[in-house]
Amino acid sequence: MAARWRLGGGASGALGRRLWCSRARDPAGPPPPAVEDVAELLRDATLGPGSKAGARPRRSPGTTSVLLFPGQGSQSVGMGRSLLRYPSVRALYECAARVLGYDLLELSLRGPREELDRTVHCQPALYVVSLAALEALRHRRPEVIENCVAAAGFSVGEFAALVFAGALEFEEGLHAVKVRAEAMQEASTAVPSGMLSVLGKPQTQYKRACLDAREHCQTLGIKQPVCEVANYLFPDCRVISGHLQALQFLQENSSRYHFRRTKMLPVSGAFHTQLMEPALEPLAQVLKKIDIKKPLVSVYSNVDGNKYMHANHIQKLLVKQVVCPVKWEQIMHAIFERKKGTDFPQTIEVGPGKQLGAMLKNCNLKAWKAYSHVEVTEEEEQDEEPLAG
Repeated sequence: MAARWRLGGGASGALGRRLWCSRARDPAGPPPPAVEDVAELLRDATLGPGSKAGARPRRSPGTTSVLLFPGQGSQSVGMGRSLLRYPSVRALYECAARVLGYDLLELSLRGPREELDRTVHCQPALYVVSLAALEALRHRRPEVIENCVAAAGFSVGEFAALVFAGALEFEEGLHAVKVRAEAMQEASTAVPSGMLSVLGKPQTQYKRACLDAREHCQTLGIKQPVCEVANYLFPDCRVISGHLQALQFLQENSSRYHFRRTKMLPVSGAFHTQLMEPALEPLAQVLKKIDIKKPLVSVYSNVDGNKYMHANHIQKLLVKQVVCPVKWEQIMHAIFERKKGTDFPQTIEVGPGKQLGAMLKNCNLKAWKAYSHVEVTEEEEQDEEPLAG
């Protein structure tokens, strides 16, 4: 491992340079030194004495880490306050203000809550505060970034995960999130729709429930009604999205389908369903203009629960994600499935709230025992509301 440290932190240094290579880290100062081939540097930095090119030393799973980035629903007024001690965090918010055209830091710190909760503001706010939390993590626990082997983000959190992994630049990612949020907000206003959190049982009939709800909507004169699972959170927990009339039907008939508990989420639309189709083209156009790179660490897609393989794969699935269900439970199984007796990596939730930790606990209790999170407010409360978009 000596070679890694001789190169200024090895993987940590390479990831840090790729992550903060834009002017976002210090808009007023000179850009950091250029790295001609970060992937080459990262590969060479992991070579020990006598190792063959392309080979990586084996590490104990218990010394590795996984980073998780939250999505819409985890926001709270005051988020980011505890991170402002780091100068680079203020620089991120200054850059965000230029990209967005409004003071995101002021909105994040002081609200009002109604404005922060709006999709058009919430998604950029979560993206920036998650990367600000990543900067705090880099200062406090650099070994976590050094030894990271995988990352994943819930819905909009996937953009932050890809920035961390070096696939996107900060400003490019923020611009894409801005366009995505505006398009999803506009699509939400076109049809009265929403999202319903459902805690079920092993015998819960999700498909039958959604089918009956759609048929109910047709009796009300709604053409092409939508009602489908939008989020797979953990065993026996789903989020169903669709027309409001369909969701109301499910609440009124919850016992028929063996629902233990239902709750409407505080969002304005049916995210991750075909009702978001108007948002596809604006996001697709902006992603075509971005120089997406292959991630330096494994990043798992919400669409199929598998690792992204190349830049075109990222471009395609980030668009598709808007209208496809978030397969978070499947991602947790893909990352944490291992032979009995094998240690689990440290898992850190990078952003506001602890929802992803709560989901991990329900997916894999042993993996959750190595979980922690980066606090982003001075007095952060645990909130286990389901995520949305």
